[in-house]
Amino acid sequence: MKILNIHGFRGSAENAAFGALTELGHDVVSPAFDYDAVSPLTVAEKLRGIIDEEKPQYIVGTSYGGFFAAVLSAETGIPAVLVNPCLMPFYHLPLLGYEGDIAPMMSLFGKLAEADRGIVKCIIGGSDELIDTHSLETRFYGEENITVIPKGLHSGATLPLAEFFGKVIK
Repeated sequence: MKILNIHGFRGSAENAAFGALTELGHDVVSPAFDYDAVSPLTVAEKLRGIIDEEKPQYIVGTSYGGFFAAVLSAETGIPAVLVNPCLMPFYHLPLLGYEGDIAPMMSLFGKLAEADRGIVKCIIGGSDELIDTHSLETRFYGEENITVIPKGLHSGATLPLAEFFGKVIK
């Protein structure tokens, strides 16, 4: 299955999600972004272009990439899987050293209101040391769409991603 994988802030295109997805035999498109150097609107536009060209059946996003995955799922109706998503990057990224304009993030955040909440699944580290607002995902997407790994941290490498993806990506 063709899957668009979107890495997190200061992360790698070959992140833990990429490894788990390729291990499961998926055809993974995983672009690299320097989020410090590229506007969120430019990132979103480039991802829309990849969707138009590659036609993925799922979008997977980790942390800040989870924000883009959620927005793109809301726009396109493509199912998404979010790994420790950072749905409020305008709050969290400045705390992590991001110095760019956060206004575009706020604009994109508004698109989440249009989401088909039933096509988004999340896996969350219950001991995530970076994102402390995961109650937002539970409240917005519903408990039935959330899997919490009690000892999981923010890094996808601390989560059973291959097992989770194997269950939710159909």
